[in-house]
Amino acid sequence: MPRGVKSGRPSVHTKRQLINGIRFRTRTGIPWRDLPERYGPWGTVYGLFRRWQRDGTWHRIFEQLQARADAEGLIAWDVSVDSTVARAHQHAAGARKKGSCRSKRPAVSSPSPPTTGSDAPAAG
Repeated sequence: MPRGVKSGRPSVHTKRQLINGIRFRTRTGIPWRDLPERYGPWGTVYGLFRRWQRDGTWHRIFEQLQARADAEGLIAWDVSVDSTVARAHQHAAGARKKGSCRSKRPAVSSPSPPTTGSDAPAAG
C-alpha cells in the first residue's frame, strides 16, 4: 500500500463538517444525540472529539491559540479575586455535625448566686 493512504472505509463527511459539529455542540450544550444531521452522525462527531481529547490535540490547539493571542497582546494576565463571590463549603461554616463526638455527660455549669430580697433593687 502506498505511503499516506489510509486503509478502510473512505470518509463520507469532511473533517470540517465534523469539527463544525463539535463546535455547535460545545457552543449550545446540547446532548450529542441531538446534534443536527448536517454535521454528520453524532457518533462520528463524538468519536473525533474523544479521539482528539485523548491524544491531546485539543490541548495543543488551545496552547497555540493562547500563545498567538498573547504575542499579539490580546490577553491580559491580571487576576482579581472578589471575596463577595467566593463561597465556602457548607462544612466550613461551623455548623454542628449530626452525630458529632460530644460527651454523653450534660454540660456542667456553675449556678448563679441566688438573688435575695436585700440584693434586689428597691422599687422607686
